[in-house]
Amino acid sequence: MKRYEALAHEIAESIAAGQLRVGERVPSVREASRSRGVSPSTVFEAYYLLEARGLLEARPRAGYFVSAAVGRPMEPESARHAVSDHPVAISELVFQVLGHARNRTLVPMGSAFPSPALFPLPKLALATGKALRRLDPWRTVEDLSPGSAALRRQIGLRYLGMGCGVDTEELVITNGAMEALNLCLESVTQPGDLVAVESPTFYAALQALERRGLRAVEIATHPRTGIDVAALAAVLAQHPVKVCWLMPNFQNPLGSLMPDGAKQALVALLAQHQLPLIEDDVYGELYFGAHKPRPAKAWDRQGLVMHCSSFSKTLAPGYRVGWVAAGRFAREVAQRKLMSSLAAPLPSQEGLSEYLEHGGYDRHLRQLRATLARHLHVVQRAIAEHFPAGTRATQPEGGYFVWLALPPQVDALALHRLALSQDISLAPGQLFSADRRFRHHVRINFGHPDHPGFEQALKTVGTIASALKR
Repeated sequence: MKRYEALAHEIAESIAAGQLRVGERVPSVREASRSRGVSPSTVFEAYYLLEARGLLEARPRAGYFVSAAVGRPMEPESARHAVSDHPVAISELVFQVLGHARNRTLVPMGSAFPSPALFPLPKLALATGKALRRLDPWRTVEDLSPGSAALRRQIGLRYLGMGCGVDTEELVITNGAMEALNLCLESVTQPGDLVAVESPTFYAALQALERRGLRAVEIATHPRTGIDVAALAAVLAQHPVKVCWLMPNFQNPLGSLMPDGAKQALVALLAQHQLPLIEDDVYGELYFGAHKPRPAKAWDRQGLVMHCSSFSKTLAPGYRVGWVAAGRFAREVAQRKLMSSLAAPLPSQEGLSEYLEHGGYDRHLRQLRATLARHLHVVQRAIAEHFPAGTRATQPEGGYFVWLALPPQVDALALHRLALSQDISLAPGQLFSADRRFRHHVRINFGHPDHPGFEQALKTVGTIASALKR
């Protein structure tokens, strides 16, 4: 445990024990640095971490105070470990439940995307127009897979900035992250193969397995620290797993974040078995703490990690531009991209490249992260106030999802249907497992702070859940 993490843990324990109460001011950075014998930067990082967890709140020119969100529900327990693998048949349920999610008249708690109003679309349009005006026409037929060299260079610079050296030759530009993930899956599996996933896991991953005729084995996953590496090791010792599909940074739906040590242990375990990892990292830029978390790819020395991401959750959902740093599988992935969809649209790629170079992407990300972190605290307080006793909620440090474990009497599909009748969408827990085990869980998207009816909708859902509990 790093010094700032140890300090944050100590303060969190004091809050939990009631030694620091809601609304009470904590020592200033200077005071804490002097009394605890650590640097001011260590105190800052500890306070940032506690702020991300909703335990502290910063007040301008006044300091840090114990947050009112401390009264929020306890977090859920880890999912139990699956005892066997399962064939996957989830798509029909997904289509039934989420068919309404794109209806803009609904309060979009069940959506997989943040509010489009959070993105700098006019600036991005200007950048795209500027890039296209100087585009060599021949590049529209020359820049096929692996994609625009200019965009791959910009993405490569961002990897370098987070201490993760990636050769641009292993980068393949795709039509969103889902195509990247699917191409990786196709490159390393055959129908009938076994894939290790988290429990719960994103329903789109299950759909990808279903489409390819693959089986899933679900690994116990902690709502704060991610997949249990020891549980995964036990599965690998007993089952012929061909690939792991995991989300170490702000996992969907839990919002969990694997510590660096766990990521390193994960990569070492997979290297021991010479097993590839498909790393879904579409939420990595949406961190609430002081530093961006590194991907598992940062510890990969054998090219086994295929790191997939996109701009859909951070900048431009409609542009549908993603990528994969495919390691030793880059050639196979690029060939499959060429055979399936040929290339991602060049105008989108050039516009994003121009914006990344000159448009203030990092400034936009800082504003976006701050907005999401503030709204998370609003949502946590509403859950604590309006949901039935016994409700547990995750405490994400990034992304825009909260995972709720409701009392056992509350069926998530029934809650979804009743909420829909009140023009509110939800994502019931049955979508997030091959065996539909999360029957009294729901995922809530808090990435719509601009929606005027969001807080009232939370109160309504809590009231419905309370009625179902009786």
